[in-house]
Amino acid sequence: MLTDLHKEKLTAFAAALVDQRSARILVEPQQRSSGFWFGGGNTIRDRDGSILVCGRYRNFGDSRTGVGAGERGLELAIFRAASVDAPFEKIKSFTKADLACNGAAVVSIEGVALHLLPEGGIELFISTEKDVAYPDRLAGFQKPGTGVWSIDRIHADTVENLTPDNIEEIIPHHAGAPERLHCKDPVVTDLRNGDLALIYCVHPFTWSSSGTAVAVRKAGAPGNLFQPLTDDMLARGPVWDIAAARVTERLPVPRTGAFANLPPQSLYFYDSCECLRQLDENPSAVTRPRGWSCEEIGGIAVGVDDNFPEIRSLSVEAPLFVSPHGTGCSRYIATLALENGIFANWQQSQTDFCQPLVGHFLPMERVLEILA
Repeated sequence: MLTDLHKEKLTAFAAALVDQRSARILVEPQQRSSGFWFGGGNTIRDRDGSILVCGRYRNFGDSRTGVGAGERGLELAIFRAASVDAPFEKIKSFTKADLACNGAAVVSIEGVALHLLPEGGIELFISTEKDVAYPDRLAGFQKPGTGVWSIDRIHADTVENLTPDNIEEIIPHHAGAPERLHCKDPVVTDLRNGDLALIYCVHPFTWSSSGTAVAVRKAGAPGNLFQPLTDDMLARGPVWDIAAARVTERLPVPRTGAFANLPPQSLYFYDSCECLRQLDENPSAVTRPRGWSCEEIGGIAVGVDDNFPEIRSLSVEAPLFVSPHGTGCSRYIATLALENGIFANWQQSQTDFCQPLVGHFLPMERVLEILA
């Protein structure tokens, strides 16, 4: 059982890691204006010790007006750096046309995730909005020019050899459960028992909220075999996070200091918002970060590893991650634990309202100090 002191330490640790003012820009969007960003991926260390970052370029245009209004998610890209403080250089990319699957054209590329296979090789999980129709009884809810999200997988011996030639759908859209119709933004994490957990975002056909689901691939199972575990990993909150609960990362808590003798715990970073559409504030009310769709803000949750996927939010009354610039948007946090510290990156709103991928490295000495 975590005490209030444990919770305070975890909150301080997360805030120091996702340092909004000390972060540096890792990947610029294709244009410095609203609606343009790069992110929605994860970070891993390749077998040669270099750092890989993946994500998607998104240009202005979204499903509220139909993708014909803009290019939306137009390119999946992978970057490599020799270290966390070195420049990231693009080494691989895929277009929407490259990622067509099961005969369906891709309307937009969404979140992605890289994962090193324990037996060797690498896999890339890709979520896309495909040109697919809603179930007949709900057809009237589908806006012109939009599709349905699902998650695919490709794999190869090295990241350079990844190709869509072996693309296959692993998490189809939930046609039989329209309250969770859309599936996107894969997050992959290795569990202590050797299983691989695939955490992903779900949306109802009405686009009125979002949540988090989990599927698991058992150790030794075929790469495309995932079994559903839960459709509701993190309950939406009562205040700032009442409209969404999208888990974007799991980070095992270092077993040191106040956590040395506790059961293994993990922090979960999540994106949320008060409403999916921007709200007009009363000019006499307290101004506060609210967040909305495409401009989410963030918080943390915690869970005992042996009880996965049971987690609970530590950011109940207010968000923890808010950009000091632009709309305040701070989302899609990803982390990488290294021997000498922990590296985090995320999309962060800027003064010109674009969202580059930014990053910050927290040295291990500072981690140990905070958790002492």
